Amino acid sequence: MEACLFCKIIAGEIPSKREYEDEQCVAFHDIHPKERVHLLVVPRKHIPTIADITDTDSPLIGHLTYVAKELAAKLNSPGYKLQWNVGKEGGQEVFHIHLHLMGK
Repeated sequence: MEACLFCKIIAGEIPSKREYEDEQCVAFHDIHPKERVHLLVVPRKHIPTIADITDTDSPLIGHLTYVAKELAAKLNSPGYKLQWNVGKEGGQEVFHIHLHLMGK
């Protein structure tokens, strides 16, 4: 999706403070952090909302969760929240799924 903000960040067209990346996802610091640790774990595959995932996306969703857990440990955040915002009514602002990792 050429107009997608997160697709542009993943492609390196927009700078970000990356914390992690692999063949399936990229994790970077939120530009408006709500906690000491506030990362976005974003799949490279463009999926607009969690409501759009299919059963074939289950391994990807599991991987994003695993990456978030590992990053929480790396950043010394033993207690943290994982949050999906789904759709405009659910507070989603960028329509490319992303998992918020927020911790103290």
